Amino acid sequence: MRLWSLHPSLLDAKGLVACWRETLLAQKALAGQTKGYTEHPQLLRFKAQPAPLVHLGGYLQGLLDEADARGYRFDAAKILHPAAPAQLQKIPVTGGQVRFEREHLLRKLTVRDPARIVRLEPAGQLALHPLFVQVPGPVESWEKDPLAAS
Repeated sequence: MRLWSLHPSLLDAKGLVACWRETLLAQKALAGQTKGYTEHPQLLRFKAQPAPLVHLGGYLQGLLDEADARGYRFDAAKILHPAAPAQLQKIPVTGGQVRFEREHLLRKLTVRDPARIVRLEPAGQLALHPLFVQVPGPVESWEKDPLAAS
């Protein structure tokens, strides 16, 4: 499961669709509608919010907005608690995490959509999902990817 901190516009088609599906799974886990994934590290930052499902709804809305902009047909009715990301308290994400996600996405785009790599340049000015705000710090402690150490 990968719930990107990066702006959905940076994701390729496969990445955006995968993120939508994985976030819907995360929503089910937080809503108690599944036995699996309830302790997945990617959920920690949402669980730390006063209204985790509302914040996850805001995250899904950000993905839906990008899908709409591309002409994709994601089902808005699947969002249990729709919320505009701009109206929610921003979730902090560390600069180290943003850099890690950039490198992770670069590896994926190299294989799946090399032309999209230019959207990740320059590294210091990456757009974030509208629900997040960047703060100083290393890779997030919940990041479980073995490449995070490199």
